Amino acid sequence: MKTSDTQGQAGIAANADGTGIAPDAGSNVSPAPKRKKHIDIRGRIVRFFIYILLAVTAVTSIYPILWIVMSSLNPGNALYSSTLIPKRLTLVHYSELFIKRDFGLWYMNTLKIAVLTMLLSVVLVIITAYALSQFRFKGRRFSLMTMLILQAFPNFMSMIAIYLLLLQLNLLDSHYGLVLVYAGGAIPGGAWLVKGYFDGIPRSIPEAAKIDGASSATIFRKIMMPMSTPILTFVALSNFIAPWMDFIMARLVLRSAAKKTLAIGLYEMVSGRMNTEFTMFAAGAVMVAVPITVLFVFLQRFMIQGLAEGASKT
Repeated sequence: MKTSDTQGQAGIAANADGTGIAPDAGSNVSPAPKRKKHIDIRGRIVRFFIYILLAVTAVTSIYPILWIVMSSLNPGNALYSSTLIPKRLTLVHYSELFIKRDFGLWYMNTLKIAVLTMLLSVVLVIITAYALSQFRFKGRRFSLMTMLILQAFPNFMSMIAIYLLLLQLNLLDSHYGLVLVYAGGAIPGGAWLVKGYFDGIPRSIPEAAKIDGASSATIFRKIMMPMSTPILTFVALSNFIAPWMDFIMARLVLRSAAKKTLAIGLYEMVSGRMNTEFTMFAAGAVMVAVPITVLFVFLQRFMIQGLAEGASKT
């Protein structure tokens, strides 16, 4: 009888907490609900500060864009006004760019240089990266290290050498000389990035094509190129943007008024003491940003994918 009573009391004690398991007298049960609540509060605090940081970043990024757009619509020549949105909006500065200035000529010159640079740099970068990734030859490691070291130095450090070289080649004040400078400067960084992307493609794919009788040129054209669309898009867009926005090299190489680019023309619009057409300058800045913005909107998916995969496999 004592044994049965003892077992009954143990069963009641085991079911007291609703678990059906008798608690161990020596066990320490952690307060799980309190710890979960503590983690939830900490997560909310972290998310709050993240949202604050994102909001500040958005404001600091959007406000200058809004300010320059509103300034381009502001009557007169002053960039500053009593309100962010002018009381009277006008598009006269956009029309004056083409009437009073050679903005159309600057635009076409810049577009020509940017497109040629994009095409030439993509060809040079892709060929260089493919050779360094798929072939093994003497001097390959030295070439890779040299290109890696060259990335640490900005292009303007070689301005004197570039000027003398273009002078000897009779390419000063020439769009083609400037294209060669931009395309040559794109090889070290671009080749490293694209090589990392090529290294991530399984070697069994080109090897299987070689077994089937495909040449290296066929493998490059029909296999590697179609599989590398994201990184090709990134290289093309980045090498289009660089000459489109560059001022230093264009100012060094180009001299005549007929060869000016957008950066040089807009700079001279506000650089002199007598040049105070700041609102027209703002209108030109807006028009310079339009093609870049359109390209980013339509190609951002390929850019992000190509940059992420190329960097992670380098």
